Amino acid sequence: MRQLIAGNWKMNTVTAEAAALAQALRNGVPGCDVLVCPPATQLVAVAGILAGSPVAVGGQDCHWEAKGAHTGDISAPMLRDAGASWVILGHSERRANHAELDETVREKAVAAAAAGLAPIVCVGETDEQRSAGRETEVVGWQLAGSLPKDFAGVVAYEPIWAIGSGKSATEEDVETMHAFIRAELLRQFPETGAAMRILYGGSVKPSNAASLLALPDVGGALVGGASLVAQDFLAIARAARPG
Repeated sequence: MRQLIAGNWKMNTVTAEAAALAQALRNGVPGCDVLVCPPATQLVAVAGILAGSPVAVGGQDCHWEAKGAHTGDISAPMLRDAGASWVILGHSERRANHAELDETVREKAVAAAAAGLAPIVCVGETDEQRSAGRETEVVGWQLAGSLPKDFAGVVAYEPIWAIGSGKSATEEDVETMHAFIRAELLRQFPETGAAMRILYGGSVKPSNAASLLALPDVGGALVGGASLVAQDFLAIARAARPG
């Protein structure tokens, strides 16, 4: 299975910065799938630069409705029209800062698939939840509530407690949770769960990418800050297992 290295640019880059970054990534990296998810305002420009290249483009969120009176939102068909083929859903920042529920994420995943977008659904536990020994319970409920019955996308595990906190997820932490997620995917989707990619998304950088990407059931990485530096993002992609 080819690993997927996805860059989440979050609320960063104006047009000139996005164009320069996209141009630097245009050739991609052989042996893995590469995806960048710029802000919605940069989608058309980035998609234009990366057209015909091996690097795919995605959105960072979408609404569950295809159109309507939803000021400030963007729909899955709009993302598709702008050149996206993927979309990130249920990111920890969306869940925390916009009070997104599992049910909301599930509805968005349905809308994304209907528009021809491949969804990356994020799950993960907080420091408080892990300290209470509830990490698998929390992630298990998120998977059950966030993934529609015909889900055919990618799952990304984000240990929220290890992002920007000074704490680090160990390889054992990552391996254990990815094994749990795999078991849950097999339970929910007996026929397709074994082939679903599970990305790791916790402060991935060039210095730890190779060891993380070598772990069982790690199907790639969801990269935040390092995706804004072309040489760092490409270094992470080069660390992917040959596929």
